[in-house]
Amino acid sequence: MSETRKGRLRAFFQSEFFHNFRRSPTAVAGALIVFFVLLVALIGPYFTVQDPYNMAELQLADAYKPPFWMEGGDPKFLLGTDQQGRDMVSAIVYGSQVSLVIGLLGTLMASAIGIVLGLVSGYFGGKVDALIMRIADVQLSFPSMLIALFLMSILGRSVANILLSLMLVGWVRYARTVRGETLSVKRNEYIEAAHVIGLPNWRILFRHVLPNVFASIVVLSTMQVGGFILTEATLSFLGLGVPISRPSLGMLCNNGFTVLYSGLWWVSILPGLYIMIIVFGINLLGDFLRDEMNPNLK
Repeated sequence: MSETRKGRLRAFFQSEFFHNFRRSPTAVAGALIVFFVLLVALIGPYFTVQDPYNMAELQLADAYKPPFWMEGGDPKFLLGTDQQGRDMVSAIVYGSQVSLVIGLLGTLMASAIGIVLGLVSGYFGGKVDALIMRIADVQLSFPSMLIALFLMSILGRSVANILLSLMLVGWVRYARTVRGETLSVKRNEYIEAAHVIGLPNWRILFRHVLPNVFASIVVLSTMQVGGFILTEATLSFLGLGVPISRPSLGMLCNNGFTVLYSGLWWVSILPGLYIMIIVFGINLLGDFLRDEMNPNLK
């Protein structure tokens, strides 16, 4: 490791940010939860008892086995099985991969569109600003979930269509946040100096304005990932999300809903609890980042 990299790591571990992080139980808990969830999604499939989407590995004779601590449970299936004999641990691990990928990619796509539109709107102002903000105002007058339901009912079930719907739903928050920050940043003297020396607008936007609004983008993104995971779970639960061939956690909740009141609670409740844990961890970490990166709260 180079001396420069060692110096940066040393500076980070000695920074006020890391000191506050270590002293915040909620931030540490959130980081541990997020780390655990990512670890399960990345290496969990190597330790599961079956691939829940490989029909050759499923046995209908194993259907609806309860968790191992209940009467009739099988230690092989720690959290029981569903109607197709899929191990619930395996299904949750594989389903979390789909939910996390959709949450992360959806946030990345929505942020990319929203950041560009927010920068353009706040920096240039005038008719461009008015047009973008009026479109945003119209979209904000409708519930996000209603827009997502409408789009998915037209586009059909697929991961790509969910990502497109989340992008079209989520760009507004980024655009409005970045626009507000840009309006403040562009009044600074170094931006005026960049104009004077003849730097092109695109370079001013992406080399001088964007780094100064990046903190707000990071905070918003942490909250958006959790929101998108919940949105995808809701769409899949309603039958408008991911295809049946590659279900997410929301689809697993939907699979067990019809037998929820028959005593087979684990098929639907356990995936729902895992969604709650994921979003809870992300929100804990996001709250800490919001407090640390907001100068008004210092």
